Amino acid sequence: MKKILLIENHLHLYKRENSKIWQIKLKLPNKKALRISSKSSILEDAKQIAIQKYDLINLKISNNKDIKIKKKHPIKTTHLINSKKLSKKEIEYLIKESYKYIKFNKQKIKKNKILEGRTIFNLFFEDSTRTRTSFEVAAKRLGADLINVALKDSSINKGETLLDTITTINSMDPDVLIVRHPEEGISEKISKLVKSCVINAGDGSREHPTQALLDALTIKKKFGSFKNLRIAICGDIMHSRVARSNIEILSKLGSNINIIGPKEWIPNDIKNLEVNIYNNMKEGLKGCDIVMMLRIQKERIVEKIMPNEKKYFNQFGLDYKKLAYAKKNAFVMHPGPMNRGVEIESKLADDITRSLIQEQVAMGVAIRMACLEILISNKDIYGT
Repeated sequence: MKKILLIENHLHLYKRENSKIWQIKLKLPNKKALRISSKSSILEDAKQIAIQKYDLINLKISNNKDIKIKKKHPIKTTHLINSKKLSKKEIEYLIKESYKYIKFNKQKIKKNKILEGRTIFNLFFEDSTRTRTSFEVAAKRLGADLINVALKDSSINKGETLLDTITTINSMDPDVLIVRHPEEGISEKISKLVKSCVINAGDGSREHPTQALLDALTIKKKFGSFKNLRIAICGDIMHSRVARSNIEILSKLGSNINIIGPKEWIPNDIKNLEVNIYNNMKEGLKGCDIVMMLRIQKERIVEKIMPNEKKYFNQFGLDYKKLAYAKKNAFVMHPGPMNRGVEIESKLADDITRSLIQEQVAMGVAIRMACLEILISNKDIYGT
């Protein structure tokens, strides 16, 4: 028998006397040895296959060892509905727990089993690509079974009420309902009717907590701290759930918030929060570390005259000239989807030296993985 050692005490190739095919013997600590055929008679090919097998098995074991569902978390909630109800410590804990998933999501094999056997429903009654897909990726990477319920296929289109739909789904004993709906406060109403955890993925113009959390994670990763940061949130403030959730979360973390937009799009209730309000980009961007642009929410602007898009861009759209009003190395953010040439210049949006937009997408998966893990763990301990 011919033997070739590849990794001492862990991996070697061998070939029996009457065989042309190289065999692999793989031994990991505290594990039984595995014997696998390389299916190759060529030594160099067999070596490469053996190393790949070793790396794959080692990574799977490492993944399941590194990330385990905790029995208890400092955050006790089983629902994530309102940014306002999250304390500073709870927000910081969610951000901290997301870091392990940032690392996990950079691995070749992005699969864990901590939510294996759990059922998660995506209930999106408004169009969505980023948020729905982000939750889907997050759930599947944790091993959960995820069901997307499309509005066009639901019985609501046949006359069934939302309550009937939720009651039906609740009878299936899901673990999490992720809800997006045009009616403000609907997620909170649903949370009182079901036995599962409920995550608000956007309700009208009111709240979008996981978007604000992912934005906070993006900022934390870039700057390390929120202390003394000045963040400008610009555009359609009145109709933006992202603006409201970000004001709540980023203020609690210690950032100073500038609100910039047309007078008619600055709601009265925003004036009661700890924000500085501007109707001029030059004044509002002064001293800002981050400029967060918002989409014009055309679908929510009812019985109002839409602004001329070219005129709007000239006044409130972000380009390099307006960005120069902010700090020298200020970064740009946008929750998406973008209206290029309306609220932001295409070249600036794609400039990886100034734009954190793609980073926000990556952080969205990590923060949602952390939220799913924590909420389900809390549900097991405390119930709903």
